Amino acid sequence: FEKGTFALSLSEEIVFMSLIRVLLAIIFPPLSVVDKGCGSFLIVFILTGLGWIPGVLAALIILNNTNGQ
Repeated sequence: FEKGTFALSLSEEIVFMSLIRVLLAIIFPPLSVVDKGCGSFLIVFILTGLGWIPGVLAALIILNNTNGQ
């Protein structure tokens, strides 16, 4: 490696992206589940419209789902 370069290992990159996703789920829930499919996005969007907390909970549940994509 060159001096001063910043490189993440694969596991560090996965953890970093997971943290970004969780922060995004808290700030704007629908944006965090865009790649999970249209149905997930619509559900989270509607729940966020009904209230911020239901949207955040739904986004975190969808992101935590290990059976999905």
